[in-house]
Amino acid sequence: MVVLSLEGKVALVTGGSRGIGAATVRLFRQAGARVAFNYRAARAAADALVAELGGPTVCAAFSQELSSPEEGRTLVRSTVERFGRIDVLVANHGVWESAETPIATLPESQWRSTLAVNLDSVYGLVQAAAAQMQKQISTENPPATGPAGHIVLVSSTAGQRGEAFHADYAASKGAIISLTKGLATELAPQGIRVNCVAPGWVDTDMSAPALSDPGSRDRFLSLIPLGRPADPLEIAGPVLFLCTPLAGFMTGEIVNVNGGAVLAG
Repeated sequence: MVVLSLEGKVALVTGGSRGIGAATVRLFRQAGARVAFNYRAARAAADALVAELGGPTVCAAFSQELSSPEEGRTLVRSTVERFGRIDVLVANHGVWESAETPIATLPESQWRSTLAVNLDSVYGLVQAAAAQMQKQISTENPPATGPAGHIVLVSSTAGQRGEAFHADYAASKGAIISLTKGLATELAPQGIRVNCVAPGWVDTDMSAPALSDPGSRDRFLSLIPLGRPADPLEIAGPVLFLCTPLAGFMTGEIVNVNGGAVLAG
């Protein structure tokens, strides 16, 4: 029997109260990790998830905006204060404006807001998490065997091939891919693996406005060879795999989980 285990590990999953984040939190708890996650407004859903997964000794929800580097650092500090360490960071949160906006009329406020959430806060998260992982590596005796830490960033098909009328989102997710590659080579000597998962259309609250409109739904699904959006668990599964010893020789990879859409677009 092959077991994907995170027993004894502490994971931080951003945007964990719903969608891909909630599916990842559940899966990581099933794999044995203690898990922290943040939420912005969905307190009831966050509290219910903590209760479902065993309570605050093994699962913690923090009310934390993520739109600046300092907010990212704060969330990492909160995780370490609660659980004493951090072994896995999954930067899953993000914003996507469903309304199509030509670049000629894209408001600067939307551009700034999207990059603040999707990129600036990720910089703060990664900076603080990497520093904490490096601190753990230097103080552990005996040294840990296998990967000493995992960082998984969540990009998008839009980060690889662009997305017309969503220049802000595509730019932020493209930067996440480049960040993954740069961090992977930088942190490999310390035993920290950095990989990226790039979903396509996923059946979540964020994509609901587009997928609930028959016209846009048919257009989007026609570009997916598998003919449907993903279930959040189908994204969480590859994220979990990347944080286990079975992926110990993977770093700097962009794992496409999009039903073949990147090949057909």
